[in-house]
Amino acid sequence: MSGFPEFEVIPAVDVQDGEVVQLVGGERGTGKRYGDPVEAADRWIEAGAETLHLVDLDGAFEGERVNADAIESVVRSVPDAVGLQLGGGIRTAEGARELLDMGLDRVILGTAAVETPEIVAEIDESHPGSVVVSLDAKGGEVVVSGWTEGTGLDPAEAATRYEELGAGAILFTNVDVEGQLAGIDRDAVESVVDAVDVPVIASGGVATVEDAAALKGAGAAAVVVGTALYEGRFTLREAQAAAEDV
Repeated sequence: MSGFPEFEVIPAVDVQDGEVVQLVGGERGTGKRYGDPVEAADRWIEAGAETLHLVDLDGAFEGERVNADAIESVVRSVPDAVGLQLGGGIRTAEGARELLDMGLDRVILGTAAVETPEIVAEIDESHPGSVVVSLDAKGGEVVVSGWTEGTGLDPAEAATRYEELGAGAILFTNVDVEGQLAGIDRDAVESVVDAVDVPVIASGGVATVEDAAALKGAGAAAVVVGTALYEGRFTLREAQAAAEDV
């Protein structure tokens, strides 16, 4: 992966029970549903998305890919020119490689990377730069297993570790502000950006176009936006335009 040539605003297509859902604070059962994943993907591509962020939410909680059919339908429907990254329930190098060979550009590893760090290097060997390590922070520490278990790891220190193992990018999600439309934690993002040379994708709490612009200012290469886009707080074009002015 060559990284992100320009700051990207990436719409999230989070899937639970075969439908698009946005959780609040990463808590299962808090989701609001937004319909069919393929329709959502088409909508964001028409709006100008260059990359889509896919998450199998059930997979994140269960530890195995639960919404494989829905995700694969999205992958088949998306033009080759649009980048695709998927997280949630990917626990083995073999499973990650299958997804990459199916047409995904990047796989996102969270729990698997924490429990078996060498999996990052293993995948990177056959698919260089394709691994995004997801560091989800709650209360200042990295959490796993659907945001339910603390690890004691500091996000910036963990990011450095995974960069050394071959991670092509870091996805940093502040779970404390996820899905709440309450704004971002810029300092937390900056600490991770400062720790590594690979691109950092920020996620969590974006409520306004100013939040997206602030994340670019913090050094993030891209931002994943979910609830704010689905709730019509701003359009994808508006967020892209705000970031261009930074």
